[in-house]
Amino acid sequence: TSTENCAVALLDGEDLHSRSEPAGQRHSEILLGMIDRLLAESGVRLTELDALAFGAGPGSFTGVRIAASVAQGLAFGASLPVVPVCTLEALAESCGADKIATALDARLDEVYFAAYERSGHDWMPVVEPCLAAIADLPTLPGADWQGTGSGFSILDQQLARHLHIQQADSTTVPQADAIARLASRKLLAAQLGGQVAAMFDAANAQPIYLRNKVAMTIAERHAKGYK
Repeated sequence: TSTENCAVALLDGEDLHSRSEPAGQRHSEILLGMIDRLLAESGVRLTELDALAFGAGPGSFTGVRIAASVAQGLAFGASLPVVPVCTLEALAESCGADKIATALDARLDEVYFAAYERSGHDWMPVVEPCLAAIADLPTLPGADWQGTGSGFSILDQQLARHLHIQQADSTTVPQADAIARLASRKLLAAQLGGQVAAMFDAANAQPIYLRNKVAMTIAERHAKGYK
């Protein structure tokens, strides 16, 4: 729920069932119903799940809080662990390339940004998730990078030019099926290390905000050239 899209998914072994739809500002109205329908269609009860996962952000402040609170509420009721997943990593997971720059429009002429390189089934961060003006982002090492996410659409596609990326898709949004696949791998690694309870306690499931301030003063707006 970190963008205008609302998506849920259920991963059962290799079988993936998902729902996704544009939500605007209606995430809190439709999310629980989407979850109920998905479980019913899959013939699975909430208490039969191994874990719950949610897109922890960065993204819409309200959106990531909705995802976190719903995941926590369901997990407490069913005694399940909760796996937070970065939405920027979810963007990378949905892309077919091995070197991915991911960006979401953070408003105020800034982007939520990260860059990942595939290592086996995992993603290794080349640039850790951050909030930045495009001009402040570092150039990426090597070549063959691709871009994905709404951050590539702002300021007349300035981000792709800044990073010297030839191919970027600004229409992609974080999807629940990618969240599910990433969470499954993170959960398995924690199980192998006997760390599930310590790492994925529902009480500790928190959003990834990156931005601590969502509004500017009049002076700050003028300094940036806004009216």
